[in-house]
Amino acid sequence: MERSRISRRAFSALAGTTVLGLALGGSVSSAALPGSGGPGPVPTGPPPGPPGADGVRHRVALDQYSLLVDGRRLALWSGEMHPFRLPSPSLWRDVLQKMRAYGHNAVGVRLAWNEHSPAPGSYDFTGVRDLDLFLRTAAECSLYVVLDPGPRIGADVDAGGLPGWLTAVDARAGTTDPAYLRHADEWLGRVDAIVARHQFTRGTGTVLLYRSDAPDPAGLDHLREKIRADGIDVPLLHPGTPLAWGEPERTRDAAEARRVHLARLGRGSTLHNVHTAFGGTSWGWLPAPSAPSPTYDPTAAIDEARRPTAKLAPLHQLGHLLRHVPDFTRLDEAPAVKASDARVRVRHLANPDTGAHAYVLRNDSAADVTSTVPMGGGDVEVTVPARDAKLLATGLHLGAGRKLAYATVQPMMSLSVGRLDIAAFVGRAGETAHLVLDCPNEPWPTRLDEEAAWAFDHGELHVIVPLKEDRLTRVRVRSGESDRTLLLLFADDAASLRLWPYETPSGRVLVRGPELLRDVALDGATIRLTGDTVQERELEVWAPRGITDVTWNGQAVEASLGRAQSLMAVWPLPAVPELVLPALDGWRRRTENFESRPDYGDEGWTVADRRTSHGTTPVPEGQPVLFADDYGFHYGDVWYRGRLTGAAGLESVSLSYSTGARGLLMAWLDGEPLGTHQVGPEEDGKGTWTATADFRLPEALRGALRERADAGAAPVLSVLVRRTQHGQDAYRTARGLTSAGFEGASPDVRWRIMGTAAPDPVRGPLNNGGLYGERYGWQLPGYDDGHWEPVSPDSLARQDRRQGVTWYRTTFRLDVPPEVDAPVGLVLDGRGRDLRDHRVQVFLNGWNMGEYAGGRTGAPHTFVLPNGILRTRAAANTLALAVLSGGDTASGPGAVRLELLGSAAGGVPVKPVPSPGAR
Repeated sequence: MERSRISRRAFSALAGTTVLGLALGGSVSSAALPGSGGPGPVPTGPPPGPPGADGVRHRVALDQYSLLVDGRRLALWSGEMHPFRLPSPSLWRDVLQKMRAYGHNAVGVRLAWNEHSPAPGSYDFTGVRDLDLFLRTAAECSLYVVLDPGPRIGADVDAGGLPGWLTAVDARAGTTDPAYLRHADEWLGRVDAIVARHQFTRGTGTVLLYRSDAPDPAGLDHLREKIRADGIDVPLLHPGTPLAWGEPERTRDAAEARRVHLARLGRGSTLHNVHTAFGGTSWGWLPAPSAPSPTYDPTAAIDEARRPTAKLAPLHQLGHLLRHVPDFTRLDEAPAVKASDARVRVRHLANPDTGAHAYVLRNDSAADVTSTVPMGGGDVEVTVPARDAKLLATGLHLGAGRKLAYATVQPMMSLSVGRLDIAAFVGRAGETAHLVLDCPNEPWPTRLDEEAAWAFDHGELHVIVPLKEDRLTRVRVRSGESDRTLLLLFADDAASLRLWPYETPSGRVLVRGPELLRDVALDGATIRLTGDTVQERELEVWAPRGITDVTWNGQAVEASLGRAQSLMAVWPLPAVPELVLPALDGWRRRTENFESRPDYGDEGWTVADRRTSHGTTPVPEGQPVLFADDYGFHYGDVWYRGRLTGAAGLESVSLSYSTGARGLLMAWLDGEPLGTHQVGPEEDGKGTWTATADFRLPEALRGALRERADAGAAPVLSVLVRRTQHGQDAYRTARGLTSAGFEGASPDVRWRIMGTAAPDPVRGPLNNGGLYGERYGWQLPGYDDGHWEPVSPDSLARQDRRQGVTWYRTTFRLDVPPEVDAPVGLVLDGRGRDLRDHRVQVFLNGWNMGEYAGGRTGAPHTFVLPNGILRTRAAANTLALAVLSGGDTASGPGAVRLELLGSAAGGVPVKPVPSPGAR
């Protein structure tokens, strides 16, 4: 028979609704485990508690099923976060707390070697690069750490994370070349000295796993010997380990995220990683050509402004399922199951210890599919939305002897709180949930919300709930066999994002209502909650016995005991107050590119006269090396000045150059613009783009050259190259100007080159480039721009057309209350303007927030301004924009405004990030 159909008499008792679910099995107690098969080497049981720096040594191992922590199985649900993409250490805590609240028990961390090392032998782990602080914060947030220190990390970072100086030494990265290993070992030694102090095995931190993608056995053996010698004793995770590290590519939306991660669970995986949990900003010159936008991953579950996105719900649900239902830590392939409709593919697994079964249903078709699926001894009717997936379960044990027969919605959590066993099930809004409990004796259900209906029929309790948008439905189940009450919760995606389980030393807690729960502390009879609200929200708390009082963010909350045996706030939690951001005015403007003038003094520039290169790009025959890396200029814009002897009769100039995405070349001869050339949009995303820009000299300029030649003067060819990024793989390919050719004359050329003056000692080596304004501090707070030309905000989009670099500066103040977290963005909007050769570099308080290439996207871009770098407490902020414009492009940045990207009452304390000014 079809198990989703009950008798006409029982169905009538459901008062026109349909069913939902029951407690999810797997919150197995320490009592004898129910099972239907032989136990494995380590049976399924309660997971280890939340990790921390507890001073106790721990054992970490793994077998074919899962990680084993102190002999207990652990399903790892890691989310990747790159600390270097959030240059505000205070906000690391904000993101880590959110990851923990959204179900993660681990954070995957990659380290970018290039961010820490401006030169060979020079390393910096301070400020925004403070690895020790990050690892301490992760431990305080009860998250395991899975560490990937590279040396090459990929991650769409310049050169895959390898330092720029490595392009200019004789060392082949990613090999066992002894010269390379000396540098790589030095880097890993510096990292390992910090990591060793934070290993979970020693009880001094929560670093649980050390990752490596060593390309060959010899490299892996060398790495293993290296890290063990450095005192690293946590497991080394590599492609040959029994458990594969689950790192699927980015997913576009919630449905795809569900398909991808449920597919991995359907293969029995218990080592999951969400790529990327937090997107963050590729600020400065951090991004690789494969992802040149400042916004690293716009599809991340937590976006660049630290806000939850639409993709978060399925990840939140699956994370809490793996965290609170240990049945999923050991799954074997079970006999094949087929749906009645072939468009629904089914993956069937079973836990041999507990007898629980899991069914992953996947629908890759473009239509919703309703089909029957053999589950729990009968055929169950299930609807799987188009291009989506579902996880269903049978046989889950629910605390005090209760067992789930089946449900048409996904289990999310099962936990015991005080005298309650609580099980939550989730589905999509508009779906009808049907949950069936095996009940040998007739139970006493109570409908606590009007949506629910129930009926008892032949030893089964059927519960039916239509899932409404952002609505939680509760059903209480009692029986004579147990003094424990079962509470069933049913939620759609939106409502599930306001369910917050939390583990304390005194027992588990479940909170419903606010937009975020950060922390819970039990203090005598009081439960102290910390978190965020956006709208006015109900607050409902299930807590251990003896808790009678509630505080929220330090304020007492009047609460009473509700029918669901919860503490219900009498009044809603407050919404966040409205904020108004200031308009940006008081702008000042100054043009630069003095380097294009023939009389500019370049005596301090580096002479470009090398004949051999450390890179892989061949040096053009008969020409000197012009590649920027060979002269120590690894990031940002690079200037060239060539003195041409014997240039009389010159008719045209050809300049070959090599860049990553969004590359740009501008040329002048004796101060006269020759033109601008740029990478085509179709080339964005390639590792390297090469081109030759051909410039024919105007007749007037040819005549001027003849006159200068008669006077014995050598004209100057000036070239500015926005060289952008190194590719992640062919990182030693040339960047900058590669060769120059001439027609009408064969001048002898003496070249000089200039890039970044020196790495910023606070902001790091990837912050600055070689523009004149950058070399002389025009981007810094405190620079005296009083002699610059005042311009109105309205005129920013109507500035004159000129080839070259124009700077704009202003200051502004914010006054955000300390109890409010307000992410702020800077919007640059060049719509309606010709922006073919237009680039804007954005600096906030001297920090390079990235590049706007309006001609590429044709759309505005919002630069997230991280709190900490952004002063929000009535302090001055300095905003500087460096605009590169071609001769046919307006030299203004376009419309510029601040935008509130959301706000919440709550947040974490934020310390100002050091932002030294001009001296």
